Amino acid sequence: MNPRHLARSIAMQSLYEWDFNEKKKDLKLIVEENINNLAAGLEEEDFLFEIILGVKKNIEEIDEIIKKFTPHWSLDRISGVDRNILRIGVYELFFGDKEKVSHKIAINEAVELAKRFGGESSSRFVNGVLGTAFRKLIEEKDKPAKKEKKEEAKKDE
Repeated sequence: MNPRHLARSIAMQSLYEWDFNEKKKDLKLIVEENINNLAAGLEEEDFLFEIILGVKKNIEEIDEIIKKFTPHWSLDRISGVDRNILRIGVYELFFGDKEKVSHKIAINEAVELAKRFGGESSSRFVNGVLGTAFRKLIEEKDKPAKKEKKEEAKKDE
């Protein structure tokens, strides 16, 4: 298994456990236990902790993004597995280092996690939410540039 995929798997399982315990358990301790039990000798431990700490630090904003792109679902209604896969995907798309992880990889990895750990329709759900969120992000970033071009075109008339 790809070391980064394994790191994301451990991240998802750790976030799931933390979420399941209502975020009362120490997340770092959960991660360390999961590394020891599931992936001793993990090559991408720094990457794993980057994801975990990034999700924890930005969880309120991440959850707001998820809510925005799942308007007919409350966070509590989304399965714990899917919710935490989405958190990792949103973190990588919106908060992570784009030079390390492209949007295609972030979405694909989330879909693969959903296929492996989620329910029957999890992969389609995760793909739809993250794909839509990413397209909207691109549209919002392009708005100022398009507005400037329109203003320039008006000046040239």
